Amino acid sequence: VQLQACGGGLVQAGGSLRLSCAASGRTFSNYAMGWFRQAPGKEREFVASISGSARSTVYADPAKGRFTISRDNAKNTMYLQMNSLKPEDMAVYYCARSRRSWAGRNSYEYDDWGHGTQVTVSS
Repeated sequence: VQLQACGGGLVQAGGSLRLSCAASGRTFSNYAMGWFRQAPGKEREFVASISGSARSTVYADPAKGRFTISRDNAKNTMYLQMNSLKPEDMAVYYCARSRRSWAGRNSYEYDDWGHGTQVTVSS
């Protein structure tokens, strides 16, 4: 079971990034996926999640209206499109996979985690 996140980088405030998370090891479409982030000195926090079918999504308040979570089950890949980035969005972003078709905001709902990708936003 592997999750590989990529797409992070350095961007100016107001810019955009698209994160990707490639999954292997289990039938991708059966399981919910999520994005979390952790800034220096802070606890890991929920960003967004998407059901296995992609019909349902949920966002943390800071992500609403700016971030879009999506998935391509044919490619075993999940995405996080991040627009209008702010300095407070700077963190290591982690993708995670649940063993259920739907998972929400809590990290305990997820069983597999990727290594994370750094997002740096300059003001």
